[in-house]
Order: sequence, then structure tokens, then C-alpha cells
Amino acid sequence: MNLDTLRHSTSHVMAHAVKELYPECKLGIGPSIEDGFYYDFDRTEPFTPDDLGKIEEKMKEIIAKNLKFEKKILKKKEAADLFKKMNEKYKLELIEEIPNAEVSIYKEGDFIDLCKGPHINSTGEIKAFKLLSIAGAYWRGSEVNPMLQRIYGTAFESKKELEVHLQNIEEAKKRDHRKLGKELELFNIYYDDVGPGLIVYHPKGAILRMVIEDFIRKEHLKRGYEIVIGPHIMRSNIWIKSGHYGYYKENMYTFKIENDEYAVKPMNCPGHILVYGSKKRSYKELPIRYFELGTVYRNEKSGVLHGLLRVRGFTQDDAHIFCLREQLQDEVVSVIDFVIDVLKIFGFEEFAVEISTRPPKYIGAPENWEEAQNVLESALKRKGIEYKVNEGEGAFYGPKIDIKLKDALKREWQCATIQCDFNLPERFGLTYVGKDGKEYRPIMLHRVILGSLERFIGALIEHYGGNFPLWLAPVQVAIIPISSKSERQMEFAGKTKEKLEKEGLRTSVYLGDDTINYKIRDAEAEKIPEIVVLGDREVESGSVSVRRNGQVIKGAIKLEDYIKELKEKIENKR
Repeated sequence: MNLDTLRHSTSHVMAHAVKELYPECKLGIGPSIEDGFYYDFDRTEPFTPDDLGKIEEKMKEIIAKNLKFEKKILKKKEAADLFKKMNEKYKLELIEEIPNAEVSIYKEGDFIDLCKGPHINSTGEIKAFKLLSIAGAYWRGSEVNPMLQRIYGTAFESKKELEVHLQNIEEAKKRDHRKLGKELELFNIYYDDVGPGLIVYHPKGAILRMVIEDFIRKEHLKRGYEIVIGPHIMRSNIWIKSGHYGYYKENMYTFKIENDEYAVKPMNCPGHILVYGSKKRSYKELPIRYFELGTVYRNEKSGVLHGLLRVRGFTQDDAHIFCLREQLQDEVVSVIDFVIDVLKIFGFEEFAVEISTRPPKYIGAPENWEEAQNVLESALKRKGIEYKVNEGEGAFYGPKIDIKLKDALKREWQCATIQCDFNLPERFGLTYVGKDGKEYRPIMLHRVILGSLERFIGALIEHYGGNFPLWLAPVQVAIIPISSKSERQMEFAGKTKEKLEKEGLRTSVYLGDDTINYKIRDAEAEKIPEIVVLGDREVESGSVSVRRNGQVIKGAIKLEDYIKELKEKIENKR
């Protein structure tokens, strides 16, 4: 059975149940989505969690009747008359916009809905479902339209699969990066003072980000990238020239300085293009790879902002590669290898790949788009990587590969992107001198490895549930003297901290008067990977006792040996 079809059919059953319980409700739409389905309703009274229980019971009654899903084709006018009689204004709006002369409806018992299908054979085929939550949603996603109530649910072929999914949902709630970000003092969003979608990193979050930035910067230098840095604002002229102004202006922040319009950069590419174009280039220099940890700002609607995952200001590990036609596929393969290597180091072993093709609004010649897409597909085939095609979802200047990492709960997170661009080099008049002394146009790859650092950090938090591996942990070692009243223990704690920090390890000393058990519990709640306990025995021998994951690992290990062990783990990213 097709899971999308099952879920879409379950959304119809939910709408059927809602109409029986609350006949005054007006129906919106009810598609299947990645993890389930939803249906939008227009109702004066807000739905409550108790209502979800009633709707589920009514759905079970409808499923028990084993009603057939019957498809009928109607003339548009017939369909309009039918839904007008049913007083379903949103369905009438949809019918009006359908270009065909005929439309399809589906019937299950007395319930009728506008739908192109397909559906399962009958309601009795639904074996396992659950209604999950209620949210607000503008009709057709536009803020000028009425706010409807959206009920989310999910369905699976078996009760076992549903139970696993519901367990994952509960686990995801525990791992929610917004919750853990606040609890672990990593970051905050100060809505009133700073604004939505703008992140303030607290010391621990800033350390985590610094470790990631230092790592990714070194990885780029190892692979022949050159570092460049551009300003956060540029004259609007450059964005007009690049095409962003025409295709992306609604997502840009613009302002005037001395009657001249500027924009806060939403992308880093124009700055890198200017560096390339600053002098004459030879084919012998190519490929040229420019890298920047560039912070960009995009005017996202407040309704789509979500913690670190969708923000208005974020930093990308952004690079642009200028190369010859014959170098193009090798460079794409090299970027793919770079992505896979880095994801594995961060603990992400699985990923999914998509190619997005030419959108309805684009720049450049169709034949260049076709060549660019062929290069991307050939590179993936060369690596033996399976991929899905997203028709019409490319950037306005070129097709792209998206690589989505899979976390511990098998959820997908967008990170790496590789875009193949014949068009911006043309717009900016970029050239190189070939072997024959003539000028030619380079081809440009736009690419990120981690993508948005904000989103990547959000994914890391949820993947590890805040229990970061040693090399990433903001505080790597908690130092806990058994008695804060013992001068010898307190002095040794200070010396231990000094020695660890001299070797580059990040530490925290617990000096309060609380009991040792309370201090250990506190350090574990902060998810510090290494806890060293110091008592009189440790002071006497110059050693430390080590706890990991709530268990004593080492009874007493010489401090020098312990430091050596930690440094080796960090060096090997273990």
C-alpha cells in the first residue's frame, strides 16, 4: 500500500468525522505530508485536545463501517453547484481556479470532498492512525487570507509502525533544540529586544559554534580553498546586476544612505565574484576556490521562523569555485566527497540527496541549464549515489544538488548544497585567458558543506540530545571536589583546572557547598561528558577519579595520563 495514499485517505476520514461532529465547519484542504497528514478547517470555536479525542472516536466508527471511496467526474459547473449547495466556500474557490472542464470528487458514505485522488479502496483499510496536534494556518498560506485551524495526524500500515513513530515523536520533544538550547544555556531569541529569527549565542553556545567554525575553516584550507571576507552591506546596484534584486527583493533588507540604496547581503556570491574579477585570470590558475564564513540576512515571514532551523540572520560556510568546463564534474565530485567526510566526522552516517531543476522564473539559456543539470547528475552517478529529482525547484541562476543529513531519529535536515551556475559569470563579465590567448567564460559552483551554521547546530543538538561528543562539548570536563571545606581539595581542584586549560581543555569547577551527589547530578544535567571527582585520596596521589554517563570509569588515574587520553580523543574526534 502507498503510504501517501493511505495518509491522504485518512485525512478525508478525519474531515468526514469533523463534519459529523461539527456540521458548521467549512472544509479547506487535507493533503498527506512527510510524516502524516493534515486538514484545514474554518470554525468559529477553537478545537481543543479533548476535541481530538472525540474526532478520533468518530473516525474509528467511520473506519469500522468500511465505506468505499467512490470517485466521480463532474463538469465544473456541476461541481460548483454541488459545493455551493453544501455551503463550502473554500471548495468553490478551488473549483474556480481548476483549468480543466471537468473535476473529480470522492465520496465515502454521505461525505463528499473535492479531490483528484488517488485513495485506498475503503475506510476499513486504515489500521493505525493518531491525531497529533492543532495549529493555526492561513488559507493557502497567505497572510491576507482567513486564519484556519489545522489538525495534524499520522497513519501507518501497522500499529507497530505507528507506535515506533509516536515514540520517536516523544523522543523528538525531549531533543527539541529550542528547549535544550535554553536549558543548556547555548542560545536565546530575545523577541522584544532583538527581534524574531535573530540568535544571541550565550558563552557555551558561542564556544560550540567557535569549535565548528575552526574545524570547518581548517578543512577548507586543507582542500585548497582561499579565505575571503566581504562586507555585510552592499549597494543595491550589485544585487540588480546579479539578478537577486529582481528575483529575491522581497526577502532582502534595503535602506538608504545619502540617497543611495544599499542592501544587507542575503548571499555571499557577489563579493566572491568581485574578487575573481579584480584582475586578469589565466586558465592555469583555475580552479579558484574562495571560502567565507559569511553572515547573511533574509526577510523571512515570522510564521515560518523556527528556533535555529529557520532564522533571519545566519552564517554559511560558503564557497564559490571558478573553473573550466572540463574541470566541472571533478569539482562537483570533490565537493560531494568533502560533504560526506565532514558529516561522518560529526556523527551523521546517513543522508538523502535531491536534484532541483530549472524553475519557472530563471536567467540564462536553457541549453546551459541542461548542461549544468547533466554535470550534477553525472557526478552523483559517478559516486553511485541515488537521488530524487525536484522539478522546478532550482535557484534562479542554476540547478542544484541538496544533501540532507539524517539524524539519530532518521529525520532529514537540509545542510549541503551544490549549485552549478553558467549565468552569473556571464552577468558580471568574468573571463580567463585560455591556452590560445583568447578570453573565455569560467563556470561557477556555489556550495556550502554544513550550510547554515544555525541550522546545523540545531541538528547537532537534536541528533545528540545535547550530549555532544567530547571534541564538541562546550564544557568538556567538570571538576568536582568532594568537600568544599577542604582547603587541600579546593587547591588541587584549582591546579587541575589550570593544567587542563593549559592543554586547551574546557573546564568548569563546582565549588558550592552542595553534597557531592548533588554536584554530580548537576554536572550530568548540564550534559558535561567528563566528570572528575577529587577527594583526599586523589590529592595524595595526584590523580583523578572519572565518571562518564553516570558510571565510574576510572578509579584513580594520574592527571597527566588522563590529559593525554582526553587530547587523543579530541584529536581523533572520538
